[in-house]
Amino acid sequence: MRPHERLDKPLIEKIERLKKQRHAVILAHNYQRAEIQDLADFCGDSLGLSIEASKTDAEVIVFCGVRFMAETAAILSPDKTVLLPDKAAGCPMADMIDAEQVRKLKAEHPEALVVCYVNSSAEVKAESDYCCTSSNAVEVVRSLPPDREIIFVPDQHLGQFVVDRTGRKMVLWPGYCTTHITITDDDIHRAKQQHPDAIVLMHPECSEPSKKLADQLLSTGQMLNFVRNSEARRFIVATENGIIHALRKQNPQAEFFPVTERAVCPNMKRITVDKLIASLEDMRYVVKVPPGIASRARRALDRMVEVLPAE
Repeated sequence: MRPHERLDKPLIEKIERLKKQRHAVILAHNYQRAEIQDLADFCGDSLGLSIEASKTDAEVIVFCGVRFMAETAAILSPDKTVLLPDKAAGCPMADMIDAEQVRKLKAEHPEALVVCYVNSSAEVKAESDYCCTSSNAVEVVRSLPPDREIIFVPDQHLGQFVVDRTGRKMVLWPGYCTTHITITDDDIHRAKQQHPDAIVLMHPECSEPSKKLADQLLSTGQMLNFVRNSEARRFIVATENGIIHALRKQNPQAEFFPVTERAVCPNMKRITVDKLIASLEDMRYVVKVPPGIASRARRALDRMVEVLPAE
């Protein structure tokens, strides 16, 4: 851990003491505040973090992210206590569809397979046949029988990215990330004018006009890997700006430019050091998934892993 300069030693020691007392592990999504990322045991994308936590012997998982991420951790680690430091940290895109709406879609398309982006509630996962992430959505869809119709929920922009890459026709739910759609094609043009030699890294949750201007369409984890293996030294980052902290830490020789200062998720930024400490001190706020929903959601997650090519 490399503590952020805004964290003093007594504060860090207090958090370490509380972690030991609770036998806890701290997870931080790539979009979290810099100091939260620096305090975490693991940083990364939502599903990867949940998988890492499930492999530990920790009794408590403190998930610095948003609610659907904590739910996924609870599904994969039913024997652990999962805490979300701010109970109001939600995801507008995940809230754009509920289980009843998925059931209605399935009734309208009775032969279709439902592929659900992991950025969704446990209830929606439970109604789905397969889960996917932004990094493996293309591979998951390619693995499905070519004669089966596919319903893709909830992100229409990730869904369109999959359609473009696979040629599969899919029923796309009209959900979207309220942060990524703030990134416009004008932002990309402006950034390219200011940094003409920089590579544009963009998340596939961005809207279609913007995506056409990207050099690389990548998940957060893929961005980190791409830069690590690239000979380039200047990058325009078109996703939530929190990832720039991790990019700079891992690649101090490179320069990173946010495509716009508007690309900030207010829900991701709800979690502060004070809330993290309170979460450990008072065991707040516990996130639970009812067993019936959890088992069905776990099935969709397990199917995702089963269809992916072995590494």
